[in-house]
Order: sequence, then structure tokens, then C-alpha cells
Amino acid sequence: MAYKVYLKKNEEKRIVAGHSWVYANEVGRIENKDKNGSLAEVYSQDGRYIGKGYINHASKILVRIFIRGNETDDEEFYIKRIKEANDYRIKLGYGNCYRMVFAEADNLPALIVDRYNDVLVLQCLSLGIDMRKKLICDCLVKLFSPKGIYERSDVSVRKKEGLPEIKQVLYGEVPDYQEICENGIKMLVDIKNGQKTGYFLDQKENRFAIRKYCKGEVLDCFCNSGGFSLNAATVADSVTACDISELALKNVRDNAELNGFKNLTTICGDVFEVLRAFKKQKRQFNTVILDPPAFCKTADEVKDAYRGYKDINLNAMKIIKSGGFLVTCSCSHYMTSALFEKMLIEASRESGRIVRSVEVKSQAPDHPALLCAEETQYLKFFVLQVI
Repeated sequence: MAYKVYLKKNEEKRIVAGHSWVYANEVGRIENKDKNGSLAEVYSQDGRYIGKGYINHASKILVRIFIRGNETDDEEFYIKRIKEANDYRIKLGYGNCYRMVFAEADNLPALIVDRYNDVLVLQCLSLGIDMRKKLICDCLVKLFSPKGIYERSDVSVRKKEGLPEIKQVLYGEVPDYQEICENGIKMLVDIKNGQKTGYFLDQKENRFAIRKYCKGEVLDCFCNSGGFSLNAATVADSVTACDISELALKNVRDNAELNGFKNLTTICGDVFEVLRAFKKQKRQFNTVILDPPAFCKTADEVKDAYRGYKDINLNAMKIIKSGGFLVTCSCSHYMTSALFEKMLIEASRESGRIVRSVEVKSQAPDHPALLCAEETQYLKFFVLQVI
């Protein structure tokens, strides 16, 4: 018999508004008994039905609600939800590479599906979704007939669900590198070993937007496989791509060669140290790009992350030529827009430079954010001009 989860008094307000997470400490009582990972019904304290979602007693997020009516989680249901998510992207003009399913924002909590041409990458972030990945793969095959489906569930957040990290082929054939076309640029995506699901699709529009700011000499820090570097190389005199990973830099060089770019070089090193070295050498650039990995993945890490963000932004401002640009990002939702902007104001003041804000953007439209769930609004993208 399905679990019936009853919330404490007034704990339903956030969830009724559309948030999917039911925390264990918000629950008053649980009735009936079923398997962990099964579909559980959630009710307010006074017995009003709220919705259904997968339960996991090992997680602080006890239930992730994704059904608000009387549906059940069968193949027909998943085909309908996934198709709706994909149709939204197609209407926006996406076709070659995009995030097909964005978890809570597409009412499929803990499920990520990315498309890289004819290969799909799946990420399962909860017990309930993990238990149904074969069903989900079958739906993806029926809907899209991909060449292959690869699982990139090698993320630490799975430990909170009592799950191991895993990478594997789920269907068909999956190459080590998959060629895509983004903003008119060819890219080889490292499906099996690249960051996250192989590539940061959430910056697609932002990568194109930097072209108008990348005349002259450009420094791209935390360049990963070169998304920003290659877009900059379409207009810049020279681009220096910096990352601590030699594998990432090999990908940059391979992608530059694929597109015939001759104006791109790479530096392997710690960005914090590289920026200090350039400052000491009095080396300056027309544009500096900072797109670091998340410096904080929990609320407890925000103070240290703030210092880290301030350090790189302060030193970047000091090596930008007068009239040049700083493109700076944060992908941690714990580093809120207000906090990130406060850090930039402090960094500009301490740099001794006059800095003005030129453009502010967020994640790409294939990564929509729910207004009722701040966790889904995570990317900050600022373009600043250093006077």
C-alpha cells in the first residue's frame, strides 16, 4: 500500500506554490508501508491532497513531488512529460545541442537529459529516478531514436540519496567524443569524462554574447573545453585559454584545430596564481573571462567562496586595459545575484579602477527557472567595463 505522508501544520504552503521538495523535518507522520523509492502520496496536516512523488528515507529530501493530479508514473506518463519538455526547446529553436529535461523546472525532479546531436546523456539524482532509468531510457528511444544514451551519474550529490556514483552506456553506441555545432562553431564534447554531462550547455547564449566584447587580446580563465575561448577567437586578435586541467586544454586545442583557429594558445595552471603572475609581469588584456566551477556547493561554504570570487575578480580587474571588459560568472545558487554583485562592487573599489556594469544575464532558456524554487535559478553572468 502506498505511503501517505502528512505534513506538519503550514508546511504545505511552499509545496502548494509549486516547489517539489518535501523535507523530512517538515513531516508530521507517515502512514502505510511500501518500498523505499516508491511513489508516495503527500497531504497537508488537515488531510488535503497535495501530490505524489518518490520517497527516500535515506535523504533529507524525503519526497520529490512531480504529480499533482491522479496520474501514475507509467511509460505513457514519462513519454508525455519528456515530450512536453523537448517541445518547449524545439519551439525556442534548439536542435543540435541543448538540455532536453531540466529536473524540477520541467516537473521531473532529479532527472537531467542533455542532447548532443544524436547522443543523449542521462543523469539520475534521486533514488526514485535511478530505479526507473530503464523505463526512462525506453521512453527516450521511442521518442527520439538516438544513436546512444550515456549515463553521467558520477556526481557526489547522489551520496545523499544513498546511491553510488556511476558512468555507463545505457543504450546503443556512445563515442568518447561527440561533435556538435554551437553558435556556428564545431565542438567535440567529451561525453564520458568531460565536466558535468560533458559540456556546459547553460552558457550557450552567453558565449555568443561575448563576441562584441572580445576585440584585441583575450584571456579566458577556467576555460574547460573552450566554449568561451572559441567564441572569442571568432573576433579577437589573440585568445589565451587557461585551465588547471591538461585534458581540458587538449580539448581546447582539438576544438580550435577543428575550426581552423590559429589565434588561440593555452596555459596550464591555477587561475589564482596565473592572474597574480600576469599582474606582477604587468601583462594586460582587452578582455578577461572568468567562468569558474562552483566555489560553494553548500551554504556553509559561502564565506570562503566569496573570498575566492573576490580574489579572482579583483586581480582580473587589475590586468584589464583601460576601456576593456571583464566577463564574470558564478554557477552556484548559494552565491545569490545580490551577493555576487556585492562582491563585484567590493572588488572594483579595491582594484582602484572605475568599473561599470554593461550586461547582466542568466542561464540559457533551455535551463528555465521556477520562481517558486530559487535552487533552479543559479547562473550569474556579468559583463563589466573597466574604465
